[in-house]
Amino acid sequence: MGLKCGIIGLTNIGKTTIFNCFSNTKAEVTNFSFSTGKSNLGTVKVPDNRLYELEKCQATNKVIHTVVDIVDIPGLAKGASEGEGIGNKFLGDLRNTDAIIHVLRCFDDKNLLHIEGSIDPVRDMELIEFELQVKDLESIEKKIVRLEKIAKSGDKDARKGIAVLNIYREHIENFQSARSANVSEEDSEFVKDLALLTMKPVMFVCNVDEDAATKGNKYTEAVKETLKGTDTEMVIIAAQLESEIAELELLEDRIEFLEDAGLSEPGVAKLIRAAYKLLDLKTFFTVGPKEIRAWTIKSGMKAPEAAGVIHSDLQRGFIRAEVIKYDDFITLGSEHKCKESGKFRIEGKNYTVIDGDLLNIRFNV
Repeated sequence: MGLKCGIIGLTNIGKTTIFNCFSNTKAEVTNFSFSTGKSNLGTVKVPDNRLYELEKCQATNKVIHTVVDIVDIPGLAKGASEGEGIGNKFLGDLRNTDAIIHVLRCFDDKNLLHIEGSIDPVRDMELIEFELQVKDLESIEKKIVRLEKIAKSGDKDARKGIAVLNIYREHIENFQSARSANVSEEDSEFVKDLALLTMKPVMFVCNVDEDAATKGNKYTEAVKETLKGTDTEMVIIAAQLESEIAELELLEDRIEFLEDAGLSEPGVAKLIRAAYKLLDLKTFFTVGPKEIRAWTIKSGMKAPEAAGVIHSDLQRGFIRAEVIKYDDFITLGSEHKCKESGKFRIEGKNYTVIDGDLLNIRFNV
């Protein structure tokens, strides 16, 4: 199940440094505005210690994490939607993502100039949101023009579509994002093909210096106050510190570095889990001697759909799912003991898969 998050932000805010912390792809980091000429794509393992707890109960050849793709969009600037800065031509890369990670600069550094001349993450947040809104307005207006031509022939769906699009247009013109427009889920289908940027779920990452890694600073407090009353996620990360930790090869050295900094885990681990939560994702497991593997599904998926994440044949020929709860498997220690204790269940096509389920799919094609 391909899942993708886009990282955005102004130039010189540490966005690519964060990308390099958790990605197998190392991107160039510079102090120059408009210096990056492409979007970077990396694959990130979703941290999940349950995999290693399962391995204690079931010997296996390999452990496989579920992953999320991360796209690092070149730094944006004021006027990006109208062609200012190199990041403008890459805004389209965001359309293919499922969610947005918006990085904000929350640190002082006289050697790293801010493109706007001062450090103000709330201003930066609003600036980028405005650029995305302008880009969305452009898409909406183009579609309205297309539908108006169709509506002249009396097409009712086209007329309905125009009415819905005008709701979005007015909402965005009032500096609001598409995700908060008062439009029903059914009517929102009229804009699904546009992949509106401000329709995507968003989380904010406050990039701080090492001294603020654990408790934040005045800048992160300003962001927190701005987001107060919303369900928007905010994560604090010291990107430079994290990059130094990521360079260490030995796990013991990383743990020692974290402890010295007063951290219990890398901030990027929190970020990845937050992104996973943002996308409303769940994890189920398959367990066996060849591999123990985590699989990603959307919340609310039924057993046949989850089977399809493994392979389309399993969904097409689905017969039943054999289900063990994670806690039961860890407590009892084996599939055999789960069966003996009545913790092994047979579920049909209407079963909703729960986070942490161990599944064995029976199928016939």
